[in-house]
Amino acid sequence: MRKRRSVLAIALALAAGASLVACGGSGGSGGKQSVTMWIYPVIADDTKHHAFWNDTVKAFQTQNPNIDVKVEIFPWANRDQALATAIAGNKGPDVVYLIPDQLPKYVNNIQPVAQYLDSATKSDYYPNVTKSVTLDGKMLGAPILTSVQALMCDKKVFDAVGQTTYPSTWQDLLAMAPKFKAKGYDVTQYAGDLSNTLNLTFYPLLWQAGGDVFSSDGKSVAFDSDAGRSALDFAKQLVDGGYVDKTMLTAQPPIEQTRVAQNKVACVWNLAPQDVTKFWGAENIKILPPLKDAKQVQYGTVGSLVMLKGAKDKTAAGKWISYATSDTVMKDFDTKSSFFSPRKSTGSLYASDPVLGELEKYVGLTTVGPIQPKARDVMGVLAPEIQAALLGKKSSDQALRAAAKSAQPLLG
Repeated sequence: MRKRRSVLAIALALAAGASLVACGGSGGSGGKQSVTMWIYPVIADDTKHHAFWNDTVKAFQTQNPNIDVKVEIFPWANRDQALATAIAGNKGPDVVYLIPDQLPKYVNNIQPVAQYLDSATKSDYYPNVTKSVTLDGKMLGAPILTSVQALMCDKKVFDAVGQTTYPSTWQDLLAMAPKFKAKGYDVTQYAGDLSNTLNLTFYPLLWQAGGDVFSSDGKSVAFDSDAGRSALDFAKQLVDGGYVDKTMLTAQPPIEQTRVAQNKVACVWNLAPQDVTKFWGAENIKILPPLKDAKQVQYGTVGSLVMLKGAKDKTAAGKWISYATSDTVMKDFDTKSSFFSPRKSTGSLYASDPVLGELEKYVGLTTVGPIQPKARDVMGVLAPEIQAALLGKKSSDQALRAAAKSAQPLLG
């Protein structure tokens, strides 16, 4: 009988196969301290990513010759399984790159980072960025990047329809939708297939309506509300009016096969410029503020460097985190990865870029969504109900009530 490999063995095998990009000194011998960091392909170009961390480690070790740093690059796939099992086997890294919805999962294994950052750095983060890495009043990660999902429109489509103004509110979008439909265009796209995250589809509408997924104490769901019904009703108006491609409610084809790629969609809020540039042309991408109803807000993630409680030398790990997220290093990392700075004092990183430069302006209007241990589980029961409402199988009220009834027991 063939023996099954243990989960820990798989994690360790992944660790052994990770791409080692930077290492200095003698591996911690001779009284040296050592720090190991796990990160993922944030910079898409593998060569540039390796070069960045090699250069950063060398510069750090010039200032800290008694600290060896080893950076390992893992694939995005199965990263949670590999990290969780490595931590369980006391084989985890000292520092790891995490995004906000991972923080609750590992909160018991995380060493709060505030004491390793100076006060000027902590006060320089955008308030929404600091909030995104804070749980129970403790700052769990040192932010190194942020993203922005604002409203993005296809100028070519607007010109074809003869529409000279762009939407800023829900009502604007609904008012101009019939004009686009009459000319054979969709006013927007709603990606309702269950493979999509609600962070990019329904949640922005919920937040814009003034609602939220959870109550302020995180102990109950809050989407079954007037704001939730308003958000879902708005999405249903787009679907029922024939203003979006209904096939996207139950399928997720490659973007090349969608009406977005065919220049048949006016505006989207769930895609990034790099997703559409080759189809629309950079000159036709119009970046606008997030749509507004009761509030003006949109999704954006935050990437941060997190110290684990199992770190062999927390002082050394803290020095590395402070350096790797310092202003100069962070700006270099962000521009190489086409992300944005989480700090106010940085100024524009993309002043000469008409697309990223515009998108960058809305960093302060983003949210990462709920920082709640059961956030992904709740999304799993809410998404099918949202889809059912959009397919006309349930009313908005019925869908949200059913989702709330299924979600509440998950919170304990």
